Amino acid sequence: MKQLFAALATTVLLISHSYAAEGEVKPKKEPTAAQKAQRERMKACNQEAKAKELKGDERKAFMQECLKSENSAASKSAKADKVAAKEKAEQCKQEAAEKKLKGDARKTYLASCLET
Repeated sequence: MKQLFAALATTVLLISHSYAAEGEVKPKKEPTAAQKAQRERMKACNQEAKAKELKGDERKAFMQECLKSENSAASKSAKADKVAAKEKAEQCKQEAAEKKLKGDARKTYLASCLET
């Protein structure tokens, strides 16, 4: 009987130990910049929907449009910035070529040109 009790107690300890090891809490990963931006858009759209006192399907449709318009506005802005930067780089390269700059002088000129 003592042996049975000891075996049972050992089994219970082993099982509880394995569950405790599996249940360990892992640290959460920090959200990415895109995830943070999405959360901010959600908050803003939720506040706007709340202010308009929207409910049900009206709220759902509003949220979809609100989030879609926020995404497209940010996307268009980012694309416009990239295009402008690319055009500026091409302009600076062309000016450096016209001035017949080479080597370090060209690098310095391009860096200063792109900063402005």
